[in-house]
Amino acid sequence: MAGKAHTYTAHIDWTNASGTGTTGYKAYSRDHVIQVAGKSDIAASSDPAFRGDASRHNPEDLFVASISSCHMLWYLHLAAVAGVVVTAYEDDAVGTMVEDANTGGRFTSVVLRPRVTISADSDPEKARAAHEQAHKMCFIANSVNFPVTCEPTIIAG
Repeated sequence: MAGKAHTYTAHIDWTNASGTGTTGYKAYSRDHVIQVAGKSDIAASSDPAFRGDASRHNPEDLFVASISSCHMLWYLHLAAVAGVVVTAYEDDAVGTMVEDANTGGRFTSVVLRPRVTISADSDPEKARAAHEQAHKMCFIANSVNFPVTCEPTIIAG
């Protein structure tokens, strides 16, 4: 039986700031704005390797961040349910994308490296187990066709 369906929308607005349109590969700006109703706009561009603005988020950044964020949110939920008190959480996620002449490219892996601080009276093994379960539950990681691995560090506070 299928679960409840959720729909997400986004509006992308490319402003053609140069005014010349796509008259040539080097002629147009990659800058655009990602808008989701009721939320702050995200200034975006392509990766600098593809003529984008390095000061703006790019789709690849946002993709890796979405996997990391989804894992964290599941982890915090599962830790709370398991009685693990998390007092700090940070992750330095790394995604690898390989360019391909035929398809443009694709991600081949994402590695999550969360560093979690738990209270001194919390069980580090339960804290570690919550990562394994969060990894199984993450909506975004379950939607990709490449490995997402998790290399957590648990610090008892």
